[in-house]
Amino acid sequence: MIELAPSILSADFARLGEQVNRAAEGGGTIIHVDVMDGHFVPNITLGPQLVKSLRKVTQLPLDCHLMIENLDTYIPDFAEAGADWISVHFEACRHLDRTLNLIKHHGCQVGVVINPATPVDVLSEVFDIVDYVLVMSVNPGFGAQPFIPNSLHKLSKVKDLRERKNLNYRIEVDGGVALDTVTKVVRAGAEILVAGNAVFSHGDPKINAENLLKAALEATLLKV
Repeated sequence: MIELAPSILSADFARLGEQVNRAAEGGGTIIHVDVMDGHFVPNITLGPQLVKSLRKVTQLPLDCHLMIENLDTYIPDFAEAGADWISVHFEACRHLDRTLNLIKHHGCQVGVVINPATPVDVLSEVFDIVDYVLVMSVNPGFGAQPFIPNSLHKLSKVKDLRERKNLNYRIEVDGGVALDTVTKVVRAGAEILVAGNAVFSHGDPKINAENLLKAALEATLLKV
């Protein structure tokens, strides 16, 4: 099943509740929250307090994508604030197995993320721990970046490994997902589509979400 995860990184924070609800009306089923600390990536964004506030305006799952250092210190705070899903970067984890199990211990869905230059094979020892794998299709840190085409190969490989190992993690993609790329990422294997700029940067988030999901559904029909 294809799901849309609108990323609030591109939303108007003065109208955040309204925009999140409009995106949900358009078919968004997960709210993606990008968390950046200015160290792991060159930007600073949101913390647990924002997640706590967001929890009050939506019942949709909050997918917290942690692009930060010292992960084990902050995971409990995000879980307590209301995160439903928490994903962490392979590149930021000194002890990846321990960090993923810490997320699980706090009752959240467990995700692992790889950057564009990181090969899929580095995750071979944790595929059986995670609920979802997030493939970055831009270099993390800023919204509105162009899609990196090699990400399609990585999405296909994550899907092939899942089938070969008989696992059931889901496949998420983040970066440059828009009307001109959504068909390709769905056909490559993506099931959870993180989209910020395409949903929130112009026009009505409801209509933008509907259009993205329509294109994604058409892509699944093309695969048959």
